[in-house]
Amino acid sequence: MTYPSKKSRVFPLSLLALLVAGPATAFEVQVGDTKASLYGYAKLDIIHDLDADLGNFVDRNKIRLDGEKGPDGHTTLHAFQSRLGVSTATPTQMGELKTTLEGDFYGSGGGNLRLRHAYGEWNGITAGQTWSNFGGHLAMYPTIDFAPWPGMANASRQAQLRYTLQGFSVALEDPDNLGRQVSVTPPDENKSGLPDLTLRYQGQIAALDYGASVMLRQLEYYRDATDSDETALGWGLNLEARYQLGDVTLRGALTHGDGIGGYLEGSPARPGYVDPVSGELETIKATGATAGITVKAGPGAATLGYGIARSDIDDAVRAGATGFGGDTTEQFEAIHLNYIWSPAGQVSYGVEASHHTREVQDGRDGDATRLQVMVMYRF
Repeated sequence: MTYPSKKSRVFPLSLLALLVAGPATAFEVQVGDTKASLYGYAKLDIIHDLDADLGNFVDRNKIRLDGEKGPDGHTTLHAFQSRLGVSTATPTQMGELKTTLEGDFYGSGGGNLRLRHAYGEWNGITAGQTWSNFGGHLAMYPTIDFAPWPGMANASRQAQLRYTLQGFSVALEDPDNLGRQVSVTPPDENKSGLPDLTLRYQGQIAALDYGASVMLRQLEYYRDATDSDETALGWGLNLEARYQLGDVTLRGALTHGDGIGGYLEGSPARPGYVDPVSGELETIKATGATAGITVKAGPGAATLGYGIARSDIDDAVRAGATGFGGDTTEQFEAIHLNYIWSPAGQVSYGVEASHHTREVQDGRDGDATRLQVMVMYRF
């Protein structure tokens, strides 16, 4: 997988596909053979939730089901997405060494500095924390809200060791960050015996960019009653594409897996459950899809996008597994409509309306609508 250039790193994940921004700039310093660049942005988000308060960025678990009582109408202003990063490039006898260190202020849900990226690249070897090798950027349509839409492969940042050769990449990734654990009752306990394995290929044919990713993981917990480990194999598959046709960009992705858990963005359920009778570890299937269209218009671009993620938790509910019942979320959906424009090279404005739905296992559902405005100043 080819990592984003300095220009694309300036943008948050939700704005990575922004088509209307001018060239990114940064403060650059030369120290010996090393060139260091400072980059970032300040961003104000103005949010109004017509229904339930969905948080500083959309938390679909907070959507109230139809018939549930609660206050409607919530306004929030914050600048937690503001970001600061440093990148370096140093020539060596065996190729250029690059490093990136980046943070924002979404720590503890908002207000505290947190680490986003901390990694180095040299001769195709990437080591540190950065985007998961399972998730790509091709299907990411631009949104103003920081929360990605459900249904695509999760491009969350993972600690990993990766090797890239042309369009192919393979990585060993942190096994705990993307929802590996299942619900167990002490003295039983979750284990992480092996790292997750991800493989990806990305290529291009004319105006079509495409990618395919595979994930393999071992789910595991220690069973006190038998003094043994219970294990299950989890896997995931992602296909994604982006097609550029003049002023129109089409994006889409399909993601499916068994025991995939958090590797599916917006996955409603954990990757598995413990059968309360047999004690065996069972996996949960989950599927997602996204589609989006972006059209250049005037000084900016308009985007309409859709995403859905669904987990098959019927067996877990029937088994009476811990943490599963008729009120357990089974499906998330989201629709985004926005317009983002740049009146000056390093200034971006945007307006967005998004509609989000949640459905639980017994068939009940609920929805919520968010309106959002952003102002972003980059350097």
